[in-house]
This record gives sequence, C-alpha cells and structure tokens, in this order.
Amino acid sequence: MRALLDSHLLVWISEDSPKLPKSVQEMIEDDRNSFFFSAVSLWELAIKSALGKSSFQVDVRQLHSSLLENGYAELTLSSRHAFSLETLPPIHKDPFDRILIAQAMREDMVLLTSDKMVGRYGEPIRLVL
Repeated sequence: MRALLDSHLLVWISEDSPKLPKSVQEMIEDDRNSFFFSAVSLWELAIKSALGKSSFQVDVRQLHSSLLENGYAELTLSSRHAFSLETLPPIHKDPFDRILIAQAMREDMVLLTSDKMVGRYGEPIRLVL
C-alpha cells in the first residue's frame, strides 16, 4: 500500500505518542507498505506551531529530517493536485485537509487519518482510530 499520512499522524509518529493508533504502527512495520508525507503537512504544522497551537508544537525542520532518515518519501505540491480540488465535495473547509485528500486521489494513495470529518470523504481515505 502507498499511504499518505495526515499531519496529526506525523506529529504522533515523531513524538512516539500513545495517540498513534496501533493499526498505523502495524502498517509502518510492514515492509510491503510505502509511506509519504506531504510538504503541505509541514506547511500546516509550521503555521499552527507559530500560532501557538498546543497540539501542533513541532520543529518542522527536525521532523522533515527524521521522516526522510526513516524512509518516508516527501510528496511535493503541484498544480495537478490543485486541479483535483475542483471535484471534491464541500464536506470539510480545512484547506490543508482538502489538499491532502486531493493529493492522495491524484497520486493513487490512501490517506491515513484519525480525523472523522476527513473520513467522510470515503475513498481514498482510510480512517484509523
């Protein structure tokens, strides 16, 4: 499976948080799976960290380095991802989540998330609780 990780999962992975669902940890340990993080997530985390949001306090440079060192691949943002936004239903207004959904759709990836609102989009979203 090719999986794109939602921003909060990246934080939980970096913190070795007990909030990380066991199912995600098992997927990460399975060598058949490939994991990606989006540049959009780093953008989101940097903004929310600068705003002082307590659940998003992370050093994005350190997170970026750690993800790359641990075999995660970076997915950059492209115009074709933005074009995919046109087909998304207006379920959720968060622009970061919407672009992650569009990226997963365009790149034929599963977006792993614990956000129930994002989970309402259906495929290619996999809600992990």
